[in-house]
Amino acid sequence: MRANNRLPDELRPIKIKPDYLDFADGSAYIEIGKTKVVAAATIEEKVPHFLKNSGTGWVTAEYSMLPRSTEKRNVRERGQSRLSGRNQEIQRLIGRSLRAVTELNVLGEKTIILDCDVLQADGGTRTASITASCVALALSLKKMMEKNIIDQMPLKHLVGAISVGIVEGEILLDLDYNEDAKAEIDMNVVETEKGQLVEIQATAEKNPFSRKELSSLLSIANKGIKEIIEVQKEVLKKKSLLFMAYG
Repeated sequence: MRANNRLPDELRPIKIKPDYLDFADGSAYIEIGKTKVVAAATIEEKVPHFLKNSGTGWVTAEYSMLPRSTEKRNVRERGQSRLSGRNQEIQRLIGRSLRAVTELNVLGEKTIILDCDVLQADGGTRTASITASCVALALSLKKMMEKNIIDQMPLKHLVGAISVGIVEGEILLDLDYNEDAKAEIDMNVVETEKGQLVEIQATAEKNPFSRKELSSLLSIANKGIKEIIEVQKEVLKKKSLLFMAYG
């Protein structure tokens, strides 16, 4: 029996609050079950050295977990020399996911940084960060359009993400921490509102898995991401982001 008597293909309760922070260029707070993440966008008038004089912008991300986001205190990371391999991998995933749906040439030579801070972790923090970051990015781009910094919306698709897995032989959607800890197969899926795949991270924790199981995992992930993106759409519509290329 899952926590809260959830069905195998049922998401945890999800809530997204836009413009959660007063001073960020765009921000979003997400709750999915007990997992809570804040994503904040910052627009900078510069790009990485490899994009200088290219006329093209950049979208990137940073990710961290607050020390008491988990049952035991995490050591706070200070400076890049202390950044864990896990955090590096997650923030690169977030950045790739957002760049895949953004026309970077529309930005000009500007960088948008998405800072994702996990307030409380109960599984799915990377996928929640992607979902919240997409909303924060959209709001920051809306602000750029309102200020006539850009003349069109660079975000061509919404993107959402979810975890799936096989736990005790059963395929489950949106794993919480206890389910993730004992999963035989653990997978994170990133997808657009059109059902296009952006990234798949799949690992056999115990035994190899079949292509049939992979197909079933992708199918249940697609169902969950569609539901998540509907929440994103409702949030953004309330912020007058009706012109976006929703599928």
